[in-house]
Amino acid sequence: MSLFEIALIGGMALITFGIRYGLFAVGHRVRFNPLVSRALTYVPVAVLTAIIVPAMLMPGDGGMQLSWHNAYLVGGLAAIVIAALSRNLLATIFGSMLLFFLWRWLLA
Repeated sequence: MSLFEIALIGGMALITFGIRYGLFAVGHRVRFNPLVSRALTYVPVAVLTAIIVPAMLMPGDGGMQLSWHNAYLVGGLAAIVIAALSRNLLATIFGSMLLFFLWRWLLA
């Protein structure tokens, strides 16, 4: 690893630490209005959706695969249904993973 790469990684670490530490240091003094506070509760859901949906719809080569041959799509849809019906995180994880692996096994 070159000196430039080490300096670059160190600089990124310092910037990341500075941003996060700054929020922790003065976070207790900052007050948001109720509308912003309510909107911030949706951030984790939006971020997870932005990560999961492209992986579910475009596995592997990057092209859209909206067929029943896509085990990721089938497992994701199963997770949505199980979560809506049971409201149980473990049931959602185990049920969707079980269907995902069974689907891949059946298609192989």
